[in-house]
Amino acid sequence: MKLLLRNLDRLTTEAELRDLFEQFGKIEYCTLVMDAKTGASKGFGFIDMPSDEAAKNAMKKLNNKTIGKNKIKVREATKES
Repeated sequence: MKLLLRNLDRLTTEAELRDLFEQFGKIEYCTLVMDAKTGASKGFGFIDMPSDEAAKNAMKKLNNKTIGKNKIKVREATKES
């Protein structure tokens, strides 16, 4: 299941996200969306977990959790995301 992560602190790294989500299960990939001009995080990214059960558990436990200075939003990614 692919998850959309929003409202990320701009200083959050892919490694930090991977560590956070690996508590719930295997991760196929983790990526932050970066600004092409500045190289800085745009404040959102994606995590893909092969187990829907693990992804749903991570979504439930981590949605609205404060990471860095922000409360992150975690939801299932859709084609529109």
